[in-house]
Amino acid sequence: MATVEAVCTSAKKGVVKKEQERVTLKADWGIEGDAHAGTWHRQVSLLAAESIALVREVLPTLKKGAFAENIITRGVDLESLGIGRRLRIGESVVLEITQIGKECHNSGCAIKKATGDCIMPRQGLFAKVIAGGSIGPGDEIVKL
Repeated sequence: MATVEAVCTSAKKGVVKKEQERVTLKADWGIEGDAHAGTWHRQVSLLAAESIALVREVLPTLKKGAFAENIITRGVDLESLGIGRRLRIGESVVLEITQIGKECHNSGCAIKKATGDCIMPRQGLFAKVIAGGSIGPGDEIVKL
């Protein structure tokens, strides 16, 4: 079963996101209280726990939210999802994939500078919120 491993937010752009117990997503907005929420195509970011674990082998102090990811997934092959694909998270949240990857800020984030690589440009996904609700660690993720 695919699940949410963690949910993270930040009040300002360009800073590491902090792990939360639960978050509330609003349709066509994003996560309440997150700096990246708004009426645009990158309302929520997703990254696989399996990918983060590989980076953690090189950088063991890496914390959840370090890539500025909102939702850390486990058991979902995010790289196989294309633009337009939808995911249901928990009982009511529906996300639609709108973008695959994004370049790091300032020609390379702190993780890229420390390890020589960053996974977000290749493996991070961005989505808009189609249906809102509350999600947290352990919630099921289903491909629609």
